[in-house]
Amino acid sequence: MTGRLMLLDTASLYFRAYFGVPDSVRAPDGTPVNAVRGLLDFIDRLVKDHRPDRLVACMDADWRPQWRVDLIPSYKAHRVAEEHEAGPDAEEVPDTLAPQVPVIEEVLDAVGIARVGVEGYEADDVIGTFTARADGPVDIVTGDRDLYQLVDDERGIRVLYPLKGVGTLQLTDEAVLREKYGTGGRGYADLALLRGDPSDGLPGVPGIGEKTAAKLLAEFGDLAGIVAAAEDPEAKLTPTQRKRLTEAGPYLAVAPKVVRVADDVPLPDVDTALPHAPRDPAGLDALAARWGLGGSLQRLLTTLER
Repeated sequence: MTGRLMLLDTASLYFRAYFGVPDSVRAPDGTPVNAVRGLLDFIDRLVKDHRPDRLVACMDADWRPQWRVDLIPSYKAHRVAEEHEAGPDAEEVPDTLAPQVPVIEEVLDAVGIARVGVEGYEADDVIGTFTARADGPVDIVTGDRDLYQLVDDERGIRVLYPLKGVGTLQLTDEAVLREKYGTGGRGYADLALLRGDPSDGLPGVPGIGEKTAAKLLAEFGDLAGIVAAAEDPEAKLTPTQRKRLTEAGPYLAVAPKVVRVADDVPLPDVDTALPHAPRDPAGLDALAARWGLGGSLQRLLTTLER
């Protein structure tokens, strides 16, 4: 896979579109389509500004994989709206957003933008695997800081983090990460699991915040070095830090598997080339009329033609 690849953390972007575009943006029948139109506007702006050669809308086929829950039961537990014994639990999603997701999927498919979700994995894992396989530069568009762990200047991998819509993006490279967090992409996952993340139900190590985690990583290199230091009475740790790290041993043993994105997802064979004409023009026309996609869709199609 050569050329510049852009990977969209699609759910992250349509959530932002939903909350950033008024719900007065509606289809002819009165159904809100603010997330649909907002996402199309986002993609249009991203393609205009960054001109990727290839584009993939990465999806959460399973937003809370059981293999992660088995390791850390609190993982995203507070976001479960409904438990399902036979399949993935339902995520808590605003009532007027949930019906827009299938529309988003249909529109992306009709436009011809590759859309990839793999059973048992989150979009982050799909992004991680595409990134691992890429031969050229990669732009990852996400509002989720977890994906900072993939930033790699040597390989040309950066995260485009929306600060306001997608018109104002933080172009996140190793320098930005070191300035903000004291570590590069490779160390970010270790920093994240040490400090914890309430939004994902990750407890972290009590008493170890972001600054302390960064100092420990600077001193001992990585999580393995920190764990080894906690077991070494000669290592330069305060008694409190040593106690906290030792007591957190069971968590630290499993957290890396949960926090680090997978890079070995069985991806389907898809055409990731940026489309220059709709894959299904008639189907797209029907969707545009049914949902009143108007200027948002037309602008994107005009941009893709160039």
